[in-house]
Amino acid sequence: QVQLVESGGGLVQAGGSLRLSCAASGRIISTRSMGWYRQAPGKQRELVAVITSGGSTNYVDSVKGRFTISRDNAKNTVYLQMNSLKPEDTAVYYCNADLVDSDYRSHDYWGRGTQVTVSS
Repeated sequence: QVQLVESGGGLVQAGGSLRLSCAASGRIISTRSMGWYRQAPGKQRELVAVITSGGSTNYVDSVKGRFTISRDNAKNTVYLQMNSLKPEDTAVYYCNADLVDSDYRSHDYWGRGTQVTVSS
Protein backbone atom coordinates (compact mmCIF):
# COMPACT_ATOMS: atom_id res chain seq x y z
CA GLN A 1 0.00 0.00 0.00
CA VAL A 2 1.18 3.49 -0.84
CA GLN A 3 1.17 6.35 1.62
CA LEU A 4 1.90 10.02 1.08
CA VAL A 5 3.14 11.95 4.09
CA GLU A 6 3.26 15.75 4.02
CA SER A 7 5.31 18.03 6.23
CA GLY A 8 6.33 21.66 6.44
CA GLY A 9 3.06 23.47 6.96
CA GLY A 10 2.60 26.10 9.61
CA LEU A 11 1.85 29.70 10.44
CA VAL A 12 3.81 32.51 8.81
CA GLN A 13 3.41 36.23 8.33
CA ALA A 14 2.69 37.72 4.92
CA GLY A 15 5.86 37.88 2.88
CA GLY A 16 7.36 34.85 4.57
CA SER A 17 8.32 31.48 3.17
CA LEU A 18 7.58 27.82 3.76
CA ARG A 19 8.74 24.63 2.12
CA LEU A 20 6.36 21.71 1.94
CA SER A 21 7.58 18.16 1.50
CA CYS A 22 5.71 15.01 0.56
CA ALA A 23 7.26 11.56 0.59
CA ALA A 24 5.62 8.56 -1.02
CA SER A 25 6.32 5.13 0.39
CA GLY A 26 5.11 1.60 -0.23
CA ARG A 27 5.11 -0.73 -3.18
CA ILE A 28 5.66 1.79 -5.96
CA ILE A 29 6.39 0.49 -9.42
CA SER A 30 6.80 3.91 -10.99
CA THR A 31 5.85 7.47 -10.21
CA ARG A 32 4.39 9.65 -12.91
CA SER A 33 3.27 13.16 -12.01
CA MET A 34 3.32 14.57 -8.47
CA GLY A 35 1.69 17.75 -7.36
CA TRP A 36 0.12 19.96 -4.76
CA TYR A 37 -3.50 21.00 -4.38
CA ARG A 38 -5.05 23.32 -1.86
CA GLN A 39 -8.47 23.97 -0.43
CA ALA A 40 -9.49 27.08 1.45
CA PRO A 41 -12.63 27.21 3.59
CA GLY A 42 -15.73 27.47 1.43
CA LYS A 43 -13.80 26.98 -1.79
CA GLN A 44 -13.19 24.11 -4.16
CA ARG A 45 -9.93 22.26 -4.17
CA GLU A 46 -7.60 23.64 -6.81
CA LEU A 47 -4.39 22.52 -8.42
CA VAL A 48 -1.46 24.61 -7.24
CA ALA A 49 1.47 23.00 -9.02
CA VAL A 50 2.35 19.75 -10.74
CA ILE A 51 5.59 18.20 -11.95
CA THR A 52 6.00 15.25 -14.29
CA SER A 53 8.60 12.53 -14.06
CA GLY A 54 10.49 14.36 -16.80
CA GLY A 55 10.56 17.62 -14.88
CA SER A 56 7.89 19.60 -16.71
CA THR A 57 5.94 21.90 -14.40
CA ASN A 58 2.66 23.75 -14.36
CA TYR A 59 1.30 26.29 -11.87
CA VAL A 60 -1.94 28.02 -11.16
CA ASP A 61 -1.64 31.66 -12.25
CA SER A 62 -1.94 33.04 -8.74
CA VAL A 63 1.32 31.43 -7.56
CA LYS A 64 3.51 31.84 -10.63
CA GLY A 65 6.77 33.53 -9.76
CA ARG A 66 6.34 32.83 -6.06
CA PHE A 67 6.11 29.04 -5.74
CA THR A 68 8.48 26.42 -7.11
CA ILE A 69 7.75 22.71 -7.32
CA SER A 70 10.55 20.17 -7.49
CA ARG A 71 11.09 16.48 -6.90
CA ASP A 72 13.72 13.99 -5.84
CA ASN A 73 13.01 10.80 -7.74
CA ALA A 74 15.42 8.73 -5.63
CA LYS A 75 13.40 9.60 -2.53
CA ASN A 76 9.96 9.61 -4.17
CA THR A 77 9.56 13.06 -2.70
CA VAL A 78 8.01 16.24 -4.05
CA TYR A 79 8.60 19.71 -2.63
CA LEU A 80 6.83 23.03 -2.84
CA GLN A 81 8.90 26.09 -2.04
CA MET A 82 6.53 28.93 -1.24
CA ASN A 83 7.92 32.46 -1.14
CA SER A 84 6.26 35.85 -0.75
CA LEU A 85 3.28 34.23 0.90
CA LYS A 86 0.00 36.10 0.96
CA PRO A 87 -3.03 35.70 3.22
CA GLU A 88 -4.98 34.34 0.27
CA ASP A 89 -2.56 31.40 0.18
CA THR A 90 -4.07 30.18 3.45
CA ALA A 91 -5.47 26.70 2.87
CA VAL A 92 -5.00 23.04 3.54
CA TYR A 93 -2.40 21.81 1.09
CA TYR A 94 -2.68 18.26 -0.21
CA CYS A 95 0.00 16.20 -1.85
CA ASN A 96 -0.99 14.16 -4.88
CA ALA A 97 0.83 11.46 -6.79
CA ASP A 98 -0.13 9.67 -9.97
CA LEU A 99 1.72 6.39 -9.74
CA VAL A 100 1.72 2.75 -10.68
CA ASP A 101 1.48 0.48 -7.66
CA SER A 102 1.37 -3.26 -7.01
CA ASP A 103 -1.54 -3.94 -9.37
CA TYR A 104 0.47 -2.44 -12.25
CA ARG A 105 -2.14 0.20 -12.94
CA SER A 106 -1.99 3.94 -12.51
CA HIS A 107 -3.76 5.45 -9.50
CA ASP A 108 -4.11 8.82 -7.83
CA TYR A 109 -2.95 8.89 -4.21
CA TRP A 110 -3.50 11.70 -1.75
CA GLY A 111 -1.93 12.83 1.46
CA ARG A 112 -4.04 13.85 4.43
CA GLY A 113 -3.18 17.52 4.07
CA THR A 114 -1.13 20.09 5.92
CA GLN A 115 -2.38 23.48 7.07
CA VAL A 116 -0.72 26.63 5.77
CA THR A 117 -1.83 29.84 7.44
CA VAL A 118 -0.54 33.24 6.35
CA SER A 119 -1.32 36.11 8.68
CA SER A 120 -1.59 39.75 7.66
